[in-house]
Amino acid sequence: MNQAPERGVDTAILNGPNEIVMARPRGFCAGVDRAIEIVERALKIHGAPIYVRHEIVHNRHVVEDLRGKGAIFIDELHQAPADAIVVFSAHGVSQAVRREAAERGLQVFDATCPLVTKVHVEVSKMRAAGHEIVMVGHRGHPEVEGTLGQANEGMHLVETVDDVAHLQIADPNKVAYVTQTTLSVDDTARIVEALKARFPNIAEPKKADICYATQNRQDAVKMLSPQCDVVLVVGSANSSNSNRLREVAERRGTPAYLIDGPDHIDPVWLEGRARVGITAGASAPEVLVEQVVERLKALGAVSVRTLPGEPEGVSFPLPKGLSLPGETRVTRS
Repeated sequence: MNQAPERGVDTAILNGPNEIVMARPRGFCAGVDRAIEIVERALKIHGAPIYVRHEIVHNRHVVEDLRGKGAIFIDELHQAPADAIVVFSAHGVSQAVRREAAERGLQVFDATCPLVTKVHVEVSKMRAAGHEIVMVGHRGHPEVEGTLGQANEGMHLVETVDDVAHLQIADPNKVAYVTQTTLSVDDTARIVEALKARFPNIAEPKKADICYATQNRQDAVKMLSPQCDVVLVVGSANSSNSNRLREVAERRGTPAYLIDGPDHIDPVWLEGRARVGITAGASAPEVLVEQVVERLKALGAVSVRTLPGEPEGVSFPLPKGLSLPGETRVTRS
């Protein structure tokens, strides 16, 4: 991934962008919207500090904003005092983490995305039915660690088609699969195809695990990238779904760059590129997109066009204890 040095003086590029094309949908999804609101409500009701296990979502701007409001981000629960209020991140946690929180008597608000929780429930049911489970996902990602941690044994992780060939399964007729929610739709389809070829009776989720927002944003980039000379993806480097958007554009032959915000745009990327596409990962706020648009205008872009796309209209309820009587829930997406 390429990133530019800090921005200098805004100067139009001699042979730079003329038009900005915006993907739709882009940016915040319902799960991210809910997770951020949980932290903000906890701070409003209980006051600072509120401890958050891992980054609430993978976006530097969001994390720094919440840190400024009084959130303290920790890697492990032992870093929070015994009487602390702790928020679990949107990526979900293992059963061991839940047990530790209960044993320590921590007050927990669970910001796990409901679509990740759906996968956790699937794992529990599949293990109860005696299946070993193959998870398709990226090793080390917090969502993957949380999902693998829903069972003490019988869990396997594959990242590529090649990994499928090396799986050691006790009973090929008692195996199932689940997937990380933020994967490349196309890559995952190839891995699932390989799993089904090796294990013809493999059990699968009743509904695909890759979430609606990941699917919709990748579809939007498939529409966007052929119409552009370069694509900018607003999102942080540790955001899985943002990285997948960059890959989707590149695989269609359009140069694409992942940027945290306007200061990471390298004008060199825009030389000879008349039309610049913009999208944003599901954890990237719209304010950063707006700042990127203004930066591109300062570099010479004149017009802005948004591609057609259906509004998602998805929302998830907050955990008990955070609803304020008579208050209308904020909608960010």
